[in-house]
Amino acid sequence: MKSFDGKIAVITGAAGGIGRCLAERLVAAGASVVMADIDAAKLAQSKADICAERGVPASRIATQVCDVTKEESVQALADKAYAEFGAVHLLFNNAGVGLGEAQRKLWDLPTADWNWGMAVNFSGLVYGIRAFVPRMLAAGQEGVIINTLSNNGGLRTIPNTPIYAASKAAATSLTEALHQQLLKETGGRVRVAGLFPGPYVVNTGILASKKNRPDTFGGADAKGVAYSRMEDLVAATGLKMQLTEPDEVAQFALEGVQKGNFWMIPASADADEHVRQRTACILERGTPTLAW
Repeated sequence: MKSFDGKIAVITGAAGGIGRCLAERLVAAGASVVMADIDAAKLAQSKADICAERGVPASRIATQVCDVTKEESVQALADKAYAEFGAVHLLFNNAGVGLGEAQRKLWDLPTADWNWGMAVNFSGLVYGIRAFVPRMLAAGQEGVIINTLSNNGGLRTIPNTPIYAASKAAATSLTEALHQQLLKETGGRVRVAGLFPGPYVVNTGILASKKNRPDTFGGADAKGVAYSRMEDLVAATGLKMQLTEPDEVAQFALEGVQKGNFWMIPASADADEHVRQRTACILERGTPTLAW
């Protein structure tokens, strides 16, 4: 997909962070956008800000409150997108949550935390695929699904964030399977890509996602370690004290779509070395060394 002019994009997790930056860049490039998020107030404010800052008419941006842990909510998002614009060419399965798990043992983490992390970071992608891909196939047009993945889980595992890593590992495997099936079905007309934000921890509001945690998964008052700043999470997980800004990720993602990339992984000597070591260990049938 070389140009976004006239295209229709749907973005989950669009009220802030990477999702909002994607929406802003896409409307600037001539696309119309459906912004979806569970936070209704923040979603409405983000639309208003983008329209004001970019000088685009409100008709170019639709919004839909969407809880990606509920399949009927994601189906309603698809209904809204097609009713509003008649087509979808780009689907960004971007909604995600971080959990306060870095100071706790895997075996002590509440079941509700596991269920919430997997419901958003994995099942949310499944519901997006089920809601949009059949319609994208039926339309006979070029289409791209972009799943937001992570180096943590997708390429390596940070051992003190097991829920997040496991959910992103599952999401990466899902994305690879979808790629193969779409390639066989359409020859690449409709395709999928995996976005690995980085190369450093992304400076988003994902740590504040707890306030939107549904009661089904323990609600906003669910116990767990919370970090008010991304720097605190970086320190707790032993990663480099350097951050990537969301707009850098959005720009990288859209460039990847235009290039036709499947693996959207920013250049990083550290990440490459972790992948080499992990792959070598697997091929040698070895045992991983202590990673922290």
